[in-house]
Amino acid sequence: MANGFSDQFLLEAERHSVWGAAQLETLMEFLPEAPWNADLATCSYQQGEVRLRVGVLGTYDMEGGSWLWGWANPGLGGSEVVALSAAVARYGQAHGIPEFTAEEIDLSGFDDPRRAAEMLAFAGMGVADAPGYIGQPAGPGTQVYFLPDDPKVPSADLDPVALPRVLMTGVSLIGRSPRQAVTGYFEHYGVPQRVEGDRLIADLPTGAAVVSFDGMGRIGNIQLTVGG
Repeated sequence: MANGFSDQFLLEAERHSVWGAAQLETLMEFLPEAPWNADLATCSYQQGEVRLRVGVLGTYDMEGGSWLWGWANPGLGGSEVVALSAAVARYGQAHGIPEFTAEEIDLSGFDDPRRAAEMLAFAGMGVADAPGYIGQPAGPGTQVYFLPDDPKVPSADLDPVALPRVLMTGVSLIGRSPRQAVTGYFEHYGVPQRVEGDRLIADLPTGAAVVSFDGMGRIGNIQLTVGG
């Protein structure tokens, strides 16, 4: 699935993979299964009884296999609803990530163009530090991706008991650098961490999490210790 994306982009996406996967799960549990509508002029999105402030991150054209960032959309550029998308572009400029700065990205050469679009949405969510993303059909052959920008959306907590499952689920998403994924997860929650040889040790409030990596850079073992 990584074919076509730059290494800079993949490492950035990897940094958000674990907390992002957990956060998407939390968002999906929060949103009811119900019809939706959006008013882009007021940055408003409604799904069932839930109304949220959102931004437009980008759109995916299924027929052409192309992704267009919200900030580059001729009808939206410069408006409030694409402010978060524009922040992603600025981050890409500052960190040399071409996928965030190109107005449109051709995904037609990917093995799975739709999944590639989801990865762009996922990475954009991570860079914007948004509590998930929402993909919805917007007319024939077009998918629009919104970023919630509203404190009503709950945040996924760091649960030490669930940590092994959360880490293993997150690192399986991209697979470019499990170490980057684990490091990014603890960074997101402000957890102090240090590296000792092939082990990453994170100091949780309840004790320590010790993540060991094998010679291939994969997670070999996750140990949780209680107490200081």
